Amino acid sequence: MDDLILYIGNRRYSSWSLRPYLALAASGLRFDARVIELDQPSTAAAIAAVNPAGRVPVLHHGALVVHDSLAICEYVAELAPEAGLWPTDRATRARARAVVAEMHSGFAALRGAMPQDLIGRYPRTGRTPEALADAARVQAIWRGLRAAASDGPFLFGGFTIADAFFAPVVGRFVTYAVELDAACQAYADAVWALPAFVAWREAAALEAPLPDHK
Repeated sequence: MDDLILYIGNRRYSSWSLRPYLALAASGLRFDARVIELDQPSTAAAIAAVNPAGRVPVLHHGALVVHDSLAICEYVAELAPEAGLWPTDRATRARARAVVAEMHSGFAALRGAMPQDLIGRYPRTGRTPEALADAARVQAIWRGLRAAASDGPFLFGGFTIADAFFAPVVGRFVTYAVELDAACQAYADAVWALPAFVAWREAAALEAPLPDHK
């Protein structure tokens, strides 16, 4: 198999990059993650050199270039079907895809008021009514899916793309000290403890903070 190279933004801040990284880590496929530092004079040119769409993340697989975090995760799921990145049951898989699509395109208020900063801690900020409404919707999704889940601590039992997409929200809830009920806290703890997420945060802690971010 040709080399898989995932180009990502700063681990501390790039929620979009975290998602396909976790999916790749769960796939068992060998890949290389390469950081393009954001908010630098060279950033735009560096990204354009690997992605004509001008954004990270982007996956290179030989001559193939796949951009957009969801498209990357879908491609990885097809490369490694044995990893179970989507549920096998058709109806359950449809539910998983629906909540991933909702996370992918929605929750603008939460993203805006509580931007990702996996190293910082801001417990008294970001709590706009709109952001809290988004947080409540996220928790309702988690509660509903966990109540129906089979064995395993994740939204559909075993780890899936749905968990990769909600992992940055887990990070936001930690950073901004959003209160969770017991079921949601147990789920958040399971995601937070993923070895790949732990490794990501350890690398993030070594990055220089960006002045225009929290």
